[in-house]
Amino acid sequence: MGKQQKNDGNDITILDDIPTLEECYGEYPKPNKVNAANESLLGGGGIDGAIHRAAGRELLVECRTLRGCPTGEAKSTKAYRLPSKSKNIFLSRCSEASVLEIVKDEKLKSIAFCCISTGIYGYDNKNAAEVALKTVRDWMDSHPNEAREIERVVFCVFLDKDVQIYETLLPRYFPKDEGQSKPSDTQQETSSA
Repeated sequence: MGKQQKNDGNDITILDDIPTLEECYGEYPKPNKVNAANESLLGGGGIDGAIHRAAGRELLVECRTLRGCPTGEAKSTKAYRLPSKSKNIFLSRCSEASVLEIVKDEKLKSIAFCCISTGIYGYDNKNAAEVALKTVRDWMDSHPNEAREIERVVFCVFLDKDVQIYETLLPRYFPKDEGQSKPSDTQQETSSA
């Protein structure tokens, strides 16, 4: 499923595909999950509602204690009934850098981003992918020690057009070929529908 690459003497695992949303938020190898939510964090439509339903009422109870999440910030919760190692991270619109700060602070080993804000919020899919990939790459480049501690960053997709967008853009930010610049010493993973 994945290929081991050598970049500047460091091992980087890059999978051949990008996981579907169902794989990522269902039976996929259970990284900590990221989801765009409304500022109240009290559940909504789309992926947010699905996560709340799957996690159970306990998630709603915890989200009420967080008192919302302003745009550009992120907050973490327990996963409850979701098949995750330990955390859900909710963010209010595009704030991948805030999520990575939570990953760093809580010493999480993996994180899965969905296509943030492209559903009910109507953000352009290609722009969202560009922002997500660039933000993650820039954060890893500016935090090399912390980036080494992250074992897996996954970008989950739902629509065929998102698969195409990520397959096109990923090599720009996380190149596979030896000699090209690399994301960091971490494993970068992507997988497909």
